[in-house]
Amino acid sequence: MSEVKLKAETDYYEIVRQKLTLGHYTLPKHEKITELMKIFWDEETIKLLSYFPDAGEIISPNEIAEKSGIPRKEVKKLLKQAAEKRTIAKVGRNFSLHTLLPGVFEAYFIAQKDTPENLKAAAKIYRFLFEGRDEIQTSSVSKPLFSPLLPYETSEKLIKIDEGVDIQSVVLPYQLVEELINRNEHFAVIPCQCRLIAELDEESESCKLVPAEDGCFLAGIRAEAIARLGMGRALTKEEAIEYIKKTEKAGLVHNASFDTNSNRFFICNCCPCHCGVIGSTKKFGSLSQHKSNFAPKSNDEICVRCKTCLKKCPMEVITYSEADDKMEINYDSCIGCGLCASNCPKNAILMERVRDEIPPERNVIAKGKTFGDMVSEILLGQ
Repeated sequence: MSEVKLKAETDYYEIVRQKLTLGHYTLPKHEKITELMKIFWDEETIKLLSYFPDAGEIISPNEIAEKSGIPRKEVKKLLKQAAEKRTIAKVGRNFSLHTLLPGVFEAYFIAQKDTPENLKAAAKIYRFLFEGRDEIQTSSVSKPLFSPLLPYETSEKLIKIDEGVDIQSVVLPYQLVEELINRNEHFAVIPCQCRLIAELDEESESCKLVPAEDGCFLAGIRAEAIARLGMGRALTKEEAIEYIKKTEKAGLVHNASFDTNSNRFFICNCCPCHCGVIGSTKKFGSLSQHKSNFAPKSNDEICVRCKTCLKKCPMEVITYSEADDKMEINYDSCIGCGLCASNCPKNAILMERVRDEIPPERNVIAKGKTFGDMVSEILLGQ
């Protein structure tokens, strides 16, 4: 068999797919995955990427040109195009592959640098992946990725076990979104990728709570960079506080990936209908959604049975018992997000500390990278 025929039969998409594993995040062999890869990379580009090392490992344009035999000028052109679309990461003068979920998914739809046709086609496939988590597993283990932060001004709605103990010693700074805002000066909002793909896919129903533009919240150097590149809208501290309160009122959960002890924090404001984390936890029993250290406690004497808490609960774990004439909470499925307490018009719900789990300062996914690191590396080259 001639060398030309052998090359013609080489499945470069399969070669690259096998490289797109980072830690426990993987990419199973499936026709929809191949279809997605063909949207991201044409035949010239995928052949080039087949000479890359595994995801997360960097390689220079000169190394690729030497290994592939493709002219250096052509290598640079193809790499630049892929990096601009955020389907690969540009790290300084080098480049690297990344997983398609999480990683490329977030950066690709935040940047929106591809054609409208490709964005819509990719959105449709990602919607399929979200809806078919039981069919296509993109993680080899079920590991918590996000943990809810308590809503703004929740410190006023916490149960003090000991009146002599200051509330700040009961709630650590990383557990309150208010504290994280106070520690930073630069803020930005970017579109929610989970809600955006539903808006791009004509066959999907859009979120009824908020539009995609009311999405993730960033602070610190990442927020400053995002705003400078025009990929998000900058907020003053006062605007940031109002935005956070607005999302809470709408019923969105402040989900952080534990990388919150620095000035680079990234918060997803998650809706229960489209969020890939909360949604998969509700639908498939995924453990990617961690619980906070708090749980709601309702005061039946103050409660007027308005059922606001029932309507706001993202996990649908609050019900009304006609027999007992009171609101009941299924604590087994409650994630302790605090939305019921922050939205209760009568302040009948307080948050009680029920566990003392301390998440890692950096929830490392693989190769020393957190969720925020992965997205920033592709999106910003950081």
